[in-house]
Amino acid sequence: MKAYQPICEVLSNGTRLVYLKVPSQVAHLGFFFAAGSRHESANQIGLAHFLEHCLFKGTEKRKALHILSRIDSVGGELNAYTAKEEMCLYASFSKEHTQRAIDLLADISIYSTFPQKEIEKEKEVILDEINSYLDSPSDKIFDDFDAKLFEGHPLGQNILGTKESVSGFTQQDLQAYVKQYFTADNMVVSFVGNIPLTKLKVALEKALAAMPVTAERPSPHPFTGATPFNEALKEANYQAHAVLGGLAPSYHQDERIAMSLLINILGGPALNSRLNLSVRERYGYAYSIEANYHTFADTGYWQIYFGSESKNVNKTLALIDKELEKLRDKTLTASQLLQAKRQFKGHLALGMDVNSGLMQGLGKSMLAFGQIDTIAEMHQAIDKITVEEIQELAQKYLRKSEMSSLIFDV
Repeated sequence: MKAYQPICEVLSNGTRLVYLKVPSQVAHLGFFFAAGSRHESANQIGLAHFLEHCLFKGTEKRKALHILSRIDSVGGELNAYTAKEEMCLYASFSKEHTQRAIDLLADISIYSTFPQKEIEKEKEVILDEINSYLDSPSDKIFDDFDAKLFEGHPLGQNILGTKESVSGFTQQDLQAYVKQYFTADNMVVSFVGNIPLTKLKVALEKALAAMPVTAERPSPHPFTGATPFNEALKEANYQAHAVLGGLAPSYHQDERIAMSLLINILGGPALNSRLNLSVRERYGYAYSIEANYHTFADTGYWQIYFGSESKNVNKTLALIDKELEKLRDKTLTASQLLQAKRQFKGHLALGMDVNSGLMQGLGKSMLAFGQIDTIAEMHQAIDKITVEEIQELAQKYLRKSEMSSLIFDV
């Protein structure tokens, strides 16, 4: 894969722009705001996600149908997502429709009107989404684990909200949230496509001219720590589900890249991860097992998920404990570390080979770090990781006394 060289600039209103020129007929554009579920107050749980839905329901010059058809009618795709620390509105389209996409995303970001009739319809849609999620133990267990790990903190709040909170949202709630968070200084634009930078900037400057420059908004509530827990509930239907994990470095800590490598070795997407080889391939105890690492501004957490028959839960837990113990007590060999680094670099390359995902990754990186690391810089950081560093991280973050677990059994 050819190394990418994104360009980072700042528009006249203070909006940060990440631009990557790629030789493709298809372009990808995203508007990113530091406005996720973490930024909600106690009486706003689910508001960011609700806003994400309602942004497509009408502006001063477009009705909902016109918004939904504007990109789709030329063969493109319009979408959005809400996470713990960001919200993103994005589109993929043929490059000749770049102006159309810019105008649409700017319109819904600045001029959304939130018609009352549409708000009430969207409440029903989200209530159905909540019911669907509650009916899926394999999805619900992740949010329940977060809620217990970050108990009493906004990071533990369910992004969807609750039936009670969603039912109570008003047009004024949406307008106030937009006023606080949809500002130029709280925004990143990410573009991947084959349009000249100068042409893109001219279009963005014009489309975002009315975007408010700044606003007063509360700082996210800091996270101070978690108390480990172990809980088993009768919440599964046919198969048991389990999540284990604990706290980990934030995305601002130097340990972040080495921690990513450690979790990749443990249970990353490769079929030869330690957990997959031990639990699934060697013993066949679980039909699905994986490990992940999530980062936030001031903390992070790692987790292992598996789904299995109820009779195999304890056997699987024992094998996981064995693999964690190996990582804590025994250093990797030089050849094992080299192979792990090669594999990790390959996964990074695969993730950057899809331009839509690359656009989102660049946007999130700029929003979080205020900068973009090149492939070469990331490879250099990976190459510096030592076997001693991997073992020290395992001993620090994978300690049994600091781990938490949640099991949904039948």
